[in-house]
Amino acid sequence: MRVVFFGTPDFAVPTLQHLLNAADFEVLGVVTQPDARRGRGKKMTPSPVKQVAIEHALKVWQPNRLKRDQATLAELEALQADVFVVVAYGQILSQQILDMPKYGCINVHGSLLPKYRGCAPVQWAIANGEQVTGITTMQMDKGIDTGDMLLIADLAIEAADNAETLSPKLAELGANLLIDTLQQIETIKPQPQDHSQNSYAPMIGKEDWQIDWQSAAIEIHNKVRGFYPNCFTDYQGQRLKILETQLLKPAELNEQAKVEIGAIAQLVKKSGFAIQTSTEPLLITKLQPAGKRPQSGWDFANGARLEVGQLLFPPA
Repeated sequence: MRVVFFGTPDFAVPTLQHLLNAADFEVLGVVTQPDARRGRGKKMTPSPVKQVAIEHALKVWQPNRLKRDQATLAELEALQADVFVVVAYGQILSQQILDMPKYGCINVHGSLLPKYRGCAPVQWAIANGEQVTGITTMQMDKGIDTGDMLLIADLAIEAADNAETLSPKLAELGANLLIDTLQQIETIKPQPQDHSQNSYAPMIGKEDWQIDWQSAAIEIHNKVRGFYPNCFTDYQGQRLKILETQLLKPAELNEQAKVEIGAIAQLVKKSGFAIQTSTEPLLITKLQPAGKRPQSGWDFANGARLEVGQLLFPPA
């Protein structure tokens, strides 16, 4: 089967690698986003997918706007591919592109559709407290993740998972499911999505990263996990990243400490410090002050000489 692969980030790499390793498929080339400035040095860097493509001497297309790049479109059409495989590519495909391959365009999406359509399904599933997520392979149409479903595989979200740990597990699951989908493409009966059950996972912005201590402890905890490692709060006029938190068990709570929201409710030796939320206190176990390396909540508490009752994070 002749395949053109569309993808950009790390999440897409396992699927490309599985296609390259399988004898049933010939990868004709890769379409990925243009090189971008990444890292602290803001050096122009190729996407993870492009890096794999270079290692395998594959043809690479990097149009700024694919649907308007007539030269690239003509080259893709001339390939007469059997299928276009799309994994987190980052651009919307026109009907002209969707119609090019024999079997159309098949997308590997990081959720159990129709839930969490959009560009950040992994992060929002964790942030919303879901306990199960998964992968859907889908026959693409002109909508955003609205096409008919081909195969589905679910995956438990572990209590210790965050966006960084869950994403590679889903990426590997998606790679395997895509191979299964292509191998069964002649016999799979596409299933329409129940659009009445859809939800959306939009792009995450800085406003999503900021912690509101007037929220419930479980909501803040899930947000820290889902948007890892980006959640922050303001501390003494600077940004303090909150990297890891822990929900305290009832037996661990200091019932005698009655403090205002945003104040230190208790210090937990060797672990960290707990901040009062709108519900119970939330234990901060790992954080990163501005311009410094990550450290444990306990080390931070000792260095800053924190005390119970101290208002650390005043309401905005």
